[in-house]
Amino acid sequence: MVTIISATNRPNSSTYKLAQYYQKKLKEKGFEAGILSLTQLPANIIESDLYKKRSEEFMPIQDLVSKTDKFLFIIPEYNGSFPGVLKVFIDACSFPESFYEKKAALVGLSSGKYGNIRGIDHFTGVCHYMHLNIMPLKIHIGSINKEFDADNNLFQKDTLKFTEEQMDKFILF
Repeated sequence: MVTIISATNRPNSSTYKLAQYYQKKLKEKGFEAGILSLTQLPANIIESDLYKKRSEEFMPIQDLVSKTDKFLFIIPEYNGSFPGVLKVFIDACSFPESFYEKKAALVGLSSGKYGNIRGIDHFTGVCHYMHLNIMPLKIHIGSINKEFDADNNLFQKDTLKFTEEQMDKFILF
C-alpha cells in the first residue's frame, strides 16, 4: 500500500493540491496511492494520542500508516523547516510498525524560491532515526504559487521533468 502524506493541517493548502497532483499522475502510470492529509488528525491529538495513548479518532489513521509500505511526503516549508504538526503526527504513530524499514520519497515546497531544502534535510534526519528508508532523489519546488495552472496541474517545464523522474523512480523504489 502506498500513502501520500499531505504534511500540513492548513486547509485548502498548496501542499494538498500537490498531493492530489502526484496521486493523479501516479495513477496514470498504473500506480495507486491514497492521500492522508494532516487536516484529518484529531483536533486534540497532543492530549489524546501521544505517549502511548490512543484515541478512537486516531485508530483509522494508525491502521492506514501500519498497512502502508511506501510513503510519499509532500512537505511545505514552515519557518525554515517542516511543519510541527508533521512531527506531532510522527510522534503519535506507533513505533516501530509505523515506519521502521519502510520506504519513502520526499517533496518539499515553499512560496519562496528554495522549495524547503532545509526542512526536507531536517525531516530526512528524523526518517533516518526511525529507520525509514529515503529515496535519494528529493524534489524541491519553490514559488509554488506560480507552479499550478487553472486545473491544478503543474506546468513549468523543469518541474514537470523532475517530478516525472521522481515518480518513475518512486514506482521502482
